[in-house]
This record gives sequence, structure tokens and C-alpha cells, in this order.
Amino acid sequence: MSSTDRTTDLLAGLERIRGWQEDFYRDLHRHPELSHEEHRTGGLVAGRLREFGYEVREGVGGTGVVGVLRNGDGAGVLLRADMDALPVREQTGLDYASEVVSPDESGNDVPVMHACGHDAHVTCLLGAAQLLAEHTDRWNGTLVVLFQPGEELGDGARAMTDGGLAELVPAVDVALAQHVLPAPAGVIGTRPGPFLSAADSMQVTVYGRGGHGSMPQATVDPVVLAAMIVVRLQTVVAREVAPTDTAVLTVGSITAGSKSNVISDHAVLQLNIRTYSEAVRTTMLAAIRRIVVAECQASGSPREPEFELYDRFPLTDNDAAVTRRVGDAFTAHFGARHVHAPMNSASEDFSDIPGALGVPYTYWGVGGIDAEVYRRAEQAGRVAQDIPVNHSPFFAPVVQPTLDAGTEALVVAALAWL
Repeated sequence: MSSTDRTTDLLAGLERIRGWQEDFYRDLHRHPELSHEEHRTGGLVAGRLREFGYEVREGVGGTGVVGVLRNGDGAGVLLRADMDALPVREQTGLDYASEVVSPDESGNDVPVMHACGHDAHVTCLLGAAQLLAEHTDRWNGTLVVLFQPGEELGDGARAMTDGGLAELVPAVDVALAQHVLPAPAGVIGTRPGPFLSAADSMQVTVYGRGGHGSMPQATVDPVVLAAMIVVRLQTVVAREVAPTDTAVLTVGSITAGSKSNVISDHAVLQLNIRTYSEAVRTTMLAAIRRIVVAECQASGSPREPEFELYDRFPLTDNDAAVTRRVGDAFTAHFGARHVHAPMNSASEDFSDIPGALGVPYTYWGVGGIDAEVYRRAEQAGRVAQDIPVNHSPFFAPVVQPTLDAGTEALVVAALAWL
């Protein structure tokens, strides 16, 4: 039997499972859970996988769930979906919109929303898991389905690998993952090489000498110091990164003082950088430290600045051979709906999983915006204004054809090996 016939046989079941998938997706969207709090979601996932006949491990890395389906000799394939939601108040107006309020990691009650499509990821992977389990006569090998917590914090993948993932699952040959993006629904986008950027957040504390606003000569003003740092940091990308490279440096927060006539004794800056190579990443982090130290010396700061790196995401750098193999399978199945995707400046921690397992990977995008809505916005030159992006309170993938396309993509990609 040809690979096309095998795929057709498996995906013939989409119509049969579409009803529960759509209901399941709406339920997840209505009941989002923050990073590392995915207890309800993980429980629902584990229950479904057991119904489908998978060996199931719960609590991997906290709330992660792994299912294994062994089907004779052959390749091992890992498919991954992330489960967590965001502290965002939903404004989509959908009849299944979230109204959840939950404590965050600091104990503060925050609104919670699936503003990044992870509810679709979970639903698509469960659908693919069912279709592959029901047709074991059409493939052979080992399938691992992994549902990851904490992607939004950039530490969920590491939590699973640190929690013994490699010892809990059989060896695999490849790892595959996808993400819903603000592109026309039904479109699948692949790209070899760098796809998602590496990301690093840094908190910088600089010190001055506090005093009365009427006597600045007796102080070292950390507000002026922070302002000079912000201005000088704008030259890093413009003058220290080659024009052929891509990078972003954002100063997202400056905090100093509490009263108009009091000069504070310190200021705190929070920065974020996005890069597509380790060389550029190293250059930018070094430049930030050099500039901050130099500006502190120029201002006569009485203490050395302090630096704290956090929320670090690895580069998503797709293996060329794996991407070509998956891309060929997508072209055969989706035809013109399989496109070449641009680099994306968002960040992910998925690559920590294949990195820990020592296997190659590829990661692709699935469009989630109504195709006609996207077409009108594109024709009007208003995509940036009219199309909600991930993390927006208005972001909600259309149920179909998003779920069908995402489920099909996972099945097609897995069968390129199994």
C-alpha cells in the first residue's frame, strides 16, 4: 500500500472524530490553566489516551503527560503539544470564552485565557493519537505523544527532561511539533533552519545616590543614568549586529523612584532580546553588559550594576533533512496549502526536548485565522491592524478548518517515519 493510500485510510476517520474534537477544544478554551497548573487539562488528556490504548505516564515534570503506543519494529516518532494558558482577560466575545480567574505564581488573582492556541494544539494531538491508534495495521514503529506544561515560561520542556523523560519513553528517531499562528486557516508552513528566535530577558539594576530633587548636585540620579542606557542600547542592533542578521532588543520596563521631588538611589530596567544564532546572542548580551557598566562609570555610580537573566528560550532551528521529509509529505497531502514559512520572532522551548533526547526535529506553523477575513485584511493592507496575533485578548483560532488541518498535519508528519 502506498503512503498516500495509508494516509487517506487514516484520515478518513476525521469526520467521525470531528464532533468530539470540537467539543473538547471549546471546553479547553473555556477552562484554561496557567503554566504548571494544567491539572484538569492533563487529567483529561490522560483519560483520552488510556481510552485509545496508550501506556500513560502523568506528572512528568509536574503536570506533563506522556503516552506511548508500541506497534512492532520501526522508527520512533515523538509528537508534542503544549497545554498552558496566559494571564490575559479574554475579549473575543465567543460563546465559549474564558471567564476564569486564577492565582498566578505570585499569588495574585489574574484572568486566564488560551490566547496562544495551546488548546488547539492539545486537541489536534489527541485527534492524531486516536487516528493512529485505530489504524495500527497501516503503520509500524513506536509513537510517543507528549503534552507539555509551562511553555509560556520557557521551563516546561526542561522540567520534563529533568524529570526523567529519557528514561520514561522508548528511544525515538525524530521529534515533531506545531503551533497555531495568525495566518489563513488550513495553511501549513514549514521552514528549514532557524524558525523561531531564541529569547533572553534580563533585569538590570543600576545604583545612584539618592537625595532631594532641589539639590541634584548632592546626588547621582539613576533616572538619568537609566535614560542614557536606554538610548545607547538602541545602537546595539543598528551598529553591532550585521545587517544580514536579524535581532531585536526591547527595553520593556523602567522603574525608579516614587515621588516627583525625591531622587531615588536605584533604577531597575527589564530588557528582552530575540536572536537567531548563538553568535549574535553572545554579541548582544556582552554589548548590554558593556554599555551598562560604562554608563554607570560615566555617571559616577557608587555601586556596580547587577544583572539577572531569566525567561530564556532556546533557538528553534529546524533540521534541514527532517524538514524536507515532512515538507514533501505535506506537499503530497495539502498541495498548495503547504507553504514556505517566514522566520518568526516569537520563541518556544520545544527544542529542549529533542536536544535532551539527542534527536533531530522540525516545527511548523498552522494557520488559524478565517481565510476570508485574512484575505480582506491583506488586500486592504491592514493585516497588522485587523488580524489578532498570539497573546492578544482577541486571538482565537477559528475552530475549522484549524483543527482538521492541525490533526492532519500531525498524522501526515508521523507517517513520514512510521
